[in-house]
Amino acid sequence: MQDQPQTLKEWLLYALSEYQIKVLADEGGMVCLENDYAVEIEQNGVLKLRHEGLVVAPFRDLDELCSFIKRG
Repeated sequence: MQDQPQTLKEWLLYALSEYQIKVLADEGGMVCLENDYAVEIEQNGVLKLRHEGLVVAPFRDLDELCSFIKRG
């Protein structure tokens, strides 16, 4: 049995995997994804979605974030 994710970053990586969103790089507080997306993890728990370097939207819900990325 696999341990459950504990940190927001672990939950983010788990959710991305479940949604089959490819992670290209994991650089501290930034997770780089396919299709020029990146997610910045803010200290206040907000996930800031970026596309081609520009902020698209802030998210607090992992399902909403992953669904948005999948819609492209």
